[in-house]
Amino acid sequence: MAKTICDNILETIGHTPMVRLNRLTKGVVAADVVAKIETFNPGNSIKDRMALKMIEDAEQDGRLRPGGTIIEGTSGNTGMGLAIAAVVKGYHCIFTTTDKQSKEKVDALRAFGADVIVCPTDVEPEDPRSYYSVSSRLERDTPNGWKANQYDNPSNAQAHYEQTGPEIWEQTDGRIDHLVVGVGTGGTICGTAKYLKEKKPSVKAWGIDTYGSVFKKYKETGVFDKNEIYPYITEGIGEDFLPANVDFSVIDHFEKVTDRDAAIMTSRIAREEGIFAGNSAGSAMAGLLQLAPHFKAGELVVVIFHDHGTRYLGKMYNPEWMREKGFLDKKGLTAKDIVADRQKAKLVTIERTATVAEAAHIMTAHAYSQIPVVADGRLVGSVNEGHLFDEIVKHPEMLKGPVEAIMEPAFPFADISTGIDALAGMITPEAPAVLVRDFKSDETYIITRWDVIRAMS
Repeated sequence: MAKTICDNILETIGHTPMVRLNRLTKGVVAADVVAKIETFNPGNSIKDRMALKMIEDAEQDGRLRPGGTIIEGTSGNTGMGLAIAAVVKGYHCIFTTTDKQSKEKVDALRAFGADVIVCPTDVEPEDPRSYYSVSSRLERDTPNGWKANQYDNPSNAQAHYEQTGPEIWEQTDGRIDHLVVGVGTGGTICGTAKYLKEKKPSVKAWGIDTYGSVFKKYKETGVFDKNEIYPYITEGIGEDFLPANVDFSVIDHFEKVTDRDAAIMTSRIAREEGIFAGNSAGSAMAGLLQLAPHFKAGELVVVIFHDHGTRYLGKMYNPEWMREKGFLDKKGLTAKDIVADRQKAKLVTIERTATVAEAAHIMTAHAYSQIPVVADGRLVGSVNEGHLFDEIVKHPEMLKGPVEAIMEPAFPFADISTGIDALAGMITPEAPAVLVRDFKSDETYIITRWDVIRAMS
């Protein structure tokens, strides 16, 4: 039972409401669907639960000492929970995050006095520039520093085993049949599902994944496939490594959702249900609708809405941003039309360890003006003819050197349903091509300005 008067803001964490969804599921899902609205936590997200649990457990065993510094790599919500607890308990915070996260998330962390270091998204976890690596270095270099490590810290999943699971069980009077959750660190779905399955073994846990993440294929095949990894827009779910908190034995199935479907559903939740939720809620809800055939009349489905829409005012709730990404284009030509009859548009790449001479040979042999660069199947950069020409003329010896020495940033990604106007806006002097992903056929294509011109002429 929540207190009438709390001694501090931390005592308001948990006991969040559940709300029946009416319009989004009408005529689509036979079962009853309710959402666990975690935006009612003081930091407006479910991460408050495990943030406080991680701190309290670290205090008890001496890993976090009075006056210490809390360090974490976070997409924003865990950082918010840690920052709020740090204010109450007297700790300082240093957070690392990625450049794909919304500005609102970074600004919110700084509002609580935290230092925030923004790191590049499109690097491997082991890369010294990644937000994982930078946070680990800070832990080593900061006196009295403690890294929460939400991905591998068992307190994460334990918080949901002790709190979220029991709350859902009590609020549904044990009627729950299905749990639908977006999966990032894995703590929410695994801790909650473990408790619910102990109470009722027939409960199914459905994990929502995103394209560009490794979870689904690993669950189904046991193979960690780096070729599954590429940049994506969706925030809060999916990973390019396997966190210790993801217990695959507890999750019955993973369902992938595209960036476009997640973004559109995020705004639909607000417009059709009056619930101002974040991007991971859009993913979870879109995934739930894709899974509709698995939910029968008389069953109860619980979906967790992790965080608040204020985190995404500059993105999913910004029509200009949505148009820029091609998510609002519904008429005219699309990327699918451009690549439909052009098998040569299928992606040809070169390893970053290959020589510049090899790159030049491939580009001239096929009349390519640019080519993506990969590392173990993962897109890490690009080479275009103008830059290649300049480098070879200035430094002929570069021909023997590796491509990674002259490569430029990776090309942006777009869904194959993206409209031609949006594609044209994504092609710039800095990004002369766009990579287009067809998730149904598992193919990637490259589109240049000339492809767009040909399609429009």
